[in-house]
Amino acid sequence: MTTARRDTYTPETLLSVAVQVFIERGYDGTSMEHLSKAAGISKSSIYHHVTGKEELLRRAVSRALDELFAILDEEHARVGPAAGRLEYVVRRMVEVLMAELPYVTLLLRVRGNTDTERWALERRREFDHRVAALLKAAAAEGDVRADVEVRLATRLVFGMINSIVEWYRPEGPDGRTGAGEREVADAVARLVFGGLRQAS
Repeated sequence: MTTARRDTYTPETLLSVAVQVFIERGYDGTSMEHLSKAAGISKSSIYHHVTGKEELLRRAVSRALDELFAILDEEHARVGPAAGRLEYVVRRMVEVLMAELPYVTLLLRVRGNTDTERWALERRREFDHRVAALLKAAAAEGDVRADVEVRLATRLVFGMINSIVEWYRPEGPDGRTGAGEREVADAVARLVFGGLRQAS
């Protein structure tokens, strides 16, 4: 299990440790005792900064959600033809997922068992709807193929992007640096917007 050294404790490292423990044990399977042991501090020290583990969960998923929603406010996501904006958003989603890997991983694993989890799921749905609206607009503009239903295409795109949390590691399997954010984002964009079939 992840363990932080007591002398490096800060609210940010506590959050980082909590995210790792939530991922390893599951949120429901994590107690304050697990968190204090992993952080190398007493439970009372944790309570000095947060009301409990649900506040840590909310801070963690908020970090992931805030980063994702921020993409939609970036200029390239707001200006120009829908297909170009959609491609920009897809690339940035991959980059955010990889940059905030533990936080997005935790976000994708919430199940709706607490108020915080239900809130996070609702915000995720809102984000998904906004991206789906971009895909719908691109289809209406005639810039994406019309032979795949928009809702299905949206689910497939999200499925491809979200699966990155299951296999991506910043260091490759042999300990060397793995594929970078741009390389993975380029590959996802090529597959989503070009398909696998070689152009004739």
